[in-house]
Amino acid sequence: MPVWLIKLNAYFPIRYSVLLLTTAGCLLSALAWVTSGHGSLATLVFAGMVVTGVHDVVQTRRAILRNYPVIGHLRFLFEFIRPEIRQYFIESDNEAEPFSRQQRSLVYQRAKGEPDKRPFGTQLDVLKQGYEWINHSLAPTSVTSHDFRVTIGAERAQPYSASVFNISGMSFGALSPNAILALNAGARRGGFAHDTGEGSISRYHREHGGDLIWQIASGYFGCRHADGSFSEARFAEQARDPQVKMIELKLSQGAKPGHGGVLPAPKVTAEIAAARGVEMGRDCVSPAGHSAFATPTEMLRFIERLRELSGDKPVGIKLCIGHPWEWFAIAKAMLATGIAPDFIVVDGAEGGTGAAPVEFCDHMGSPLQDGLQMVHNTLVGLNLRHRVKIGCAGKVVSAFDIARMLALGADWCNSARGFMFALGCLQAQTCHTGECPTGVATQDPLRQRALVVPDKAERVFRFHQNTLHALKELVQAAGLHHPCELTASHIVRRMSDHQVKLLANLLPVVQPGVLLAAERGEAAWPYELYRLYWPMARADSFAPAP
Repeated sequence: MPVWLIKLNAYFPIRYSVLLLTTAGCLLSALAWVTSGHGSLATLVFAGMVVTGVHDVVQTRRAILRNYPVIGHLRFLFEFIRPEIRQYFIESDNEAEPFSRQQRSLVYQRAKGEPDKRPFGTQLDVLKQGYEWINHSLAPTSVTSHDFRVTIGAERAQPYSASVFNISGMSFGALSPNAILALNAGARRGGFAHDTGEGSISRYHREHGGDLIWQIASGYFGCRHADGSFSEARFAEQARDPQVKMIELKLSQGAKPGHGGVLPAPKVTAEIAAARGVEMGRDCVSPAGHSAFATPTEMLRFIERLRELSGDKPVGIKLCIGHPWEWFAIAKAMLATGIAPDFIVVDGAEGGTGAAPVEFCDHMGSPLQDGLQMVHNTLVGLNLRHRVKIGCAGKVVSAFDIARMLALGADWCNSARGFMFALGCLQAQTCHTGECPTGVATQDPLRQRALVVPDKAERVFRFHQNTLHALKELVQAAGLHHPCELTASHIVRRMSDHQVKLLANLLPVVQPGVLLAAERGEAAWPYELYRLYWPMARADSFAPAP
């Protein structure tokens, strides 16, 4: 900085120069207005800037504005538009925060029915550590249909034949009425399931008649007494509706496991209150834990009761894996009672949410791969895997994502944000503000009008169909006939620039019945995880044994 500027700054801080210039501009434009009749607009603009600058100097909330009046506002402007600038101009196609442009574009193309082929080859670095691929066959098969199905609750009076790709739980209240209408209409046309989320079944879920998985969480919305406790009568009334195909008891959510939630009173509209069975204008609370049961055994008895009340429909649980002994306690309770859920949906910590504390999003709960492996291996080791189907959710948007999860032990996959992209979501990450720019995650009547239901329902349908068609092509290329035939031996992972390994050789694999044999002392524990934590688990408590 020149010496004269340094000397000037000692007497009059240069950072105030914008305020000084706007003051001079205001005076000059006002003089021109008085003398010539022109300059009224400039005078008003400069006067506004002067008033802003004076306010900046005297206010006490923001230090940067006190030191840099007027011009300091640019800092907040740039901070406000930074996500959009980064998303549109700076980030590469493969940067995932949380979904990359390449992932989003794939969903948009398939939802719109546009070509999803890529010219000139892959953009991925195939020599980079962590790169994965499916080994292909020199004898590819021909699969007649991409409508891959899995039967859930085969032992029940009303089993459900589910698609291998379904809509994950998103509540009415988190999503707009038009978003719910479009999702359910698309699910109805495509013959796949729509999970209600914990906000229960609204009239928008019912309008098009698409298959529903009714999620019941700790708030027991749609099946509760006035005090928030579980109501058998209200549950039975809704669960016996033919549109409800399965009941999902939510224990925890990947993005915020162990954390309850509150929908503030101003957001509890008449429609939300009616769907959830709560009082309008009062905070709608989801406790962190359930009140209908306190132990693994009680939970399984509760599941059995839900089956009876629903007319013997499939009932399962959804959870993000936390303490290993708690999951093992559930498994031990299955052995002790002979009761097993019809399905378990494993939610990964990378899963989405409308709003969650940063620490929970970033550092709480097991990622999907680890949780899925633990659940699958435990059920295999206890000879229970044939009784319990496994679903999973956590950043699943492409056919390869589905194939990989099925290879690791899942029977089907759910996706929430993938179907939000199909609705037009552009990852603005303003879900918690009510100001969603595309009308997906808002209750603002004017904003949600932007989401035209018939058009977006068609996009939901096409995204599902085109993704499963891509899955069919992968299955054929691998020489298989159904994605359920995929195993960890089909997926290869690059470890370094000169070494690759099958996932089957990298990830833990438990043989059928080995945990039962180890507990009887007839075999060694397959992994340290089971040796350490299995003895700590007990069927009568989620707490570890002393």
